[in-house]
Formats: sequence, structure tokens, C-alpha cells
Amino acid sequence: MAENYDLIVLGSGPGGYVAAIRAAQLGLKVAIVERENLGGICLNWGCIPTKALLRSAEIYHYMQHAGDYGLAAEKISADIAAVVKRSRGVAKQLNQGVTHLMKKNKIAVHMGDGKLTGKGKLSVTKDGKTEELTAKNIILATGARARDLPGTPADGKRVWTYRHAMTPPEMPTKLLVIGSGAIGIEFASFYNDMGADVTVVEMMDRIVPVEDADVSAFLEKALKKQGMTIMTGAGVSDVKVTDKGVSAKLKDKAGKESVAEFSHVIVAIGIVPNTADIGLKELGVAMDDRGFLKTDEMCRTNVEGFWAIGDITAPPWLAHKASHEGVIAAEAIAGKHPHAMDARNIPGCTYCHPQIASVGLTEAKAKEAGYEVKVGMFPFIGNGKAIALGEAEGFTKTIFDAKTGELLGAHMIGAEVTEMIQGYTIGKTLETTEAELMHTVFPHPTISESMHESVLAAYGRALHI
Repeated sequence: MAENYDLIVLGSGPGGYVAAIRAAQLGLKVAIVERENLGGICLNWGCIPTKALLRSAEIYHYMQHAGDYGLAAEKISADIAAVVKRSRGVAKQLNQGVTHLMKKNKIAVHMGDGKLTGKGKLSVTKDGKTEELTAKNIILATGARARDLPGTPADGKRVWTYRHAMTPPEMPTKLLVIGSGAIGIEFASFYNDMGADVTVVEMMDRIVPVEDADVSAFLEKALKKQGMTIMTGAGVSDVKVTDKGVSAKLKDKAGKESVAEFSHVIVAIGIVPNTADIGLKELGVAMDDRGFLKTDEMCRTNVEGFWAIGDITAPPWLAHKASHEGVIAAEAIAGKHPHAMDARNIPGCTYCHPQIASVGLTEAKAKEAGYEVKVGMFPFIGNGKAIALGEAEGFTKTIFDAKTGELLGAHMIGAEVTEMIQGYTIGKTLETTEAELMHTVFPHPTISESMHESVLAAYGRALHI
């Protein structure tokens, strides 16, 4: 006999497990179905363990530059196996935390492969055994996987996705990274700091192409200074794998082709939604031409009783967006009236070195949208805390509607900007104008003072430049 619930959540990533918890808080009887690890890709193989890797690389970088701080460090070395072990330990700890949260909130956990078998029906199969679950509502939160390079699928030996790059069988000596989005550029930064010779190839005309153009230009200059080779407006073809490495034909922006040899390749050219073979087509759930599910502002699909959140829906494909969607869906299912999410207020963070953080429109997008803008920039070289930290490379940029003073976007690059962007995100959510930001007292000495100065600069009032 099938077990019946008020809500079943298929997938336990940052969208799925948060949706389950919020629904349970609202008094619903909830089950969550997971085929691999509670916490999903983000917690186990994505957001969190990559930050652990990057932290190790950051510490190693500082040790190598101890002399800049009046210190001495000798015979410094990196043990990639130990670095990976620490990262996996962090992931394990958080996985156990999600397991605890499921028990605390009395959420039934069903491990196995979930498949929709009809309206309100889902089967879970593990080790050849299948159980049937039913619920009035089902939230689909199955996430996504890395897109393979056409003709050269990842083998985990020489050609890697992010997942292979997190547990490398060996340290790369000469690494090719294809794609310069957040995933590609974070791994490029990590392996460069760890000592690999890194080349990044991006088909667009600039790296991190979703960011503001000024951020892209600054990051490219910084990464080249760190020793990376950056190719934009470029392409990769004829990737051939051997026992000793990988050869690839590279075409630069001028159209010149050359063949280069690498020890390993990381493919970071996008994601594919995990929507196949889970019964969606049979039920008529609408998708776009790439396989991502179509939803309304409350995360409903076109089929009653089915909801979708996270990386199987429209971009941006970010963990915090998935979590917020999970709350929206759970509250709507429970009969509450949640606010729809405004994608313009979703911050993005990239943890390369230097860090990148942004929210809202870029300067170019604001102008394309018809806004007359006021733009302010403040360099970290004018910030006392950044200089004291030895992290004076970076800037904060703010974009305002010249007519109303509305904050349209904020873009930052430099030390700890991923921790500061939330200030602007709160401002945008509260529909703040330049006046409120100017009247806000920022603590001294902090790098966050650059946020205040950037706002002042947009109106010709900057104090420290």
C-alpha cells in the first residue's frame, strides 16, 4: 500500500531540503526523495566543498607571499590529497547536518531513484526494490549536471567536469579550462594558486560574460598578472585524449589556429537539467527547448499538483535562488501568500581570486533597458582597510536611475566582496534610493566603506578619491 503525504519533494539539494523544512514548519506531512546524498550537488559536490578547496589555495597563496607582510615561511608545499580530504570532510559534516534537520522536522526520507508515475504518484526504487508514494503536491527539485564537450565526454582521467576537478586523481601540470563562468573561473583560480599552468578559453568576447564589463576587464588583467593565459573570443576543437595528456586545437579571436598540449582539461560550458527519465513527458509537464521546466511566479508547472524549483527551471542557476523558490513553493502549497521572487534582486558571487559579487543590472543592461544612469566607482586603493590587508586591488561600482535615484545594480571585485554584496541586495529589496545609502553610516575601517564611497561617487560627492 502506498504511503501518503501532503507533499513529496523529489531532490534534496538546497532547493529541495529547504522546501521540505518550510512545508514541515507549516504543518504539512512531508517526504523527501534522494537518489544519492542528502544536500544534493551543491552541498556535496558544488558550492560548499569548492569553497573549502579555494580556502586552502588562498592560504597557500598567502604563505607564498609571507614576505609581503613582514613574515617568513620556508619550505612551503601543497599536498593536493590532503587539500581534497579536508574539502570532503567539510561536505560530510554538512551532509550530516541536513540529515539531522530532516529528523528534527519529522520529514520522511526515502533514498532511491524517484519517478513520477501519475498525478500525485511517485515510485522510489533502490537495490531492485520499489515503493510507492502519493501526495496531492509534488515539488520537482532534481537539479542539473555538467554539460559534456561535444565529441569528448568527460572521463575523469584527463577530461574533467567540476565533479572530477574536486577529487583529482593527480595534480594537473598544464590545465585547459573551457568556459569562464563561475565554475570555470573558480577552478582556474584554484589550480593556478596551487601551481598549475592554467589556460582559460572563453568563446564570448570577455571572461565572466554575465558580469559588468568593467569587472570582466579587471578580472582578466588580474588573472594574467597571476600567470594565467586568457583567451577570449576563442574556440576549442579536435580535443584528443592520450595516456599522457590532452591535445586541443585552439582558435584565437583573430582566427589563428594552433595545437596545444595539456595534462588535463576542465569542461565548464554550462549545465543540463535532470529532467529526463523521471516521467515528466508522460505527464505533459511543459519544458523549453533545452529541457528546463516552465513555471509561474509561484513555481507551479502547467500540470496541477506539480511544482518545480532550482536548476531545472529558468536561470539564474544559483543555490540561494533554489532555496528561496523552495520557500515560495512550500508556502503557496500550504495556502499562504508568499511574494514572488524578483530575479533582479538575486545576488551572484564568484569565489575566484579576486572575488566577484553583483546584483541587479550591469551598466550596459541598464542603458539597453532605456534608463538614463548615474554610475559611481570607487577603487580599493582608496580604502584604508584594503591597503592594510594588502588587498588593494579591486573596486565597487554602483548604477542608479538618474531620474528617480533607484539603485539599479551593484558590481564588486576584490577581497571579501562576496560578504558585502548583501548590503546592496537588501537595499534593492527595500527599493532604496541613493539618499538612504548616502545617509547610512558605514563602519571604519572596513572594506564596506567602498560601497558608501561608490554611491557618493555616482553623484560627484566621493570623499577619498
